[in-house]
Amino acid sequence: MRLLLIRHGQTPANVNGVLDAEVPGPGLTELGQRQADALPAALADRGIERLFVSSMVRTQVTAAPLAAALGLEPEVLPGLREIEAGDLQGKHDRTSVQMYISTVHGWSAGDRASRMPGAESGDEFFARYDEAVRHVVASGVGVAAAFSHGAAIRTWASAVAQNTPDEFGTQRHLENTGIVEVEGSFEDGWRLVDWEGEPVGGDELIDRTAQDPTGERF
Repeated sequence: MRLLLIRHGQTPANVNGVLDAEVPGPGLTELGQRQADALPAALADRGIERLFVSSMVRTQVTAAPLAAALGLEPEVLPGLREIEAGDLQGKHDRTSVQMYISTVHGWSAGDRASRMPGAESGDEFFARYDEAVRHVVASGVGVAAAFSHGAAIRTWASAVAQNTPDEFGTQRHLENTGIVEVEGSFEDGWRLVDWEGEPVGGDELIDRTAQDPTGERF
């Protein structure tokens, strides 16, 4: 199958560089809503048959315009949520952000036993994200879109794609409503088809001033 992993639209936390991975979390900024509104036209020819969202509000709001245009009802999969911040939740100082990023970077490099301070380990993250994607695959469609989060998408996709180095995702940015497209299955393996790091609606939907820690290169 072909899976489009779509990052949610911009949130207030993205603007201010805050680590925010609590469920249900905030909604979108005005720019984030415009990013979401641009998705139907940008994805009209992708052949999307099913939509999935995480348990966080920002993915559900982002998916709503596309769902309405396609006449689809998104299914909530909690496993698609952002990598937990634990003790770092709500912080935006450089030390906390670097600790979050270095932990995720370690998972990408293969140290999945390490744990985010006060939160999940790499093994636990991959287990719940794999479970969510397995549910998507089990839907039996040829093309699906899953709305998820910056650090989660980059970490999972770069690890499972057989045609990229494990740390590939740490070297690429993923702006709000950027898309990582993979194809394959757990049995036959996954390959990266495309990494669209910019918002699909165009350059006018990029906020160059945002301090977004989970969208920049790690």
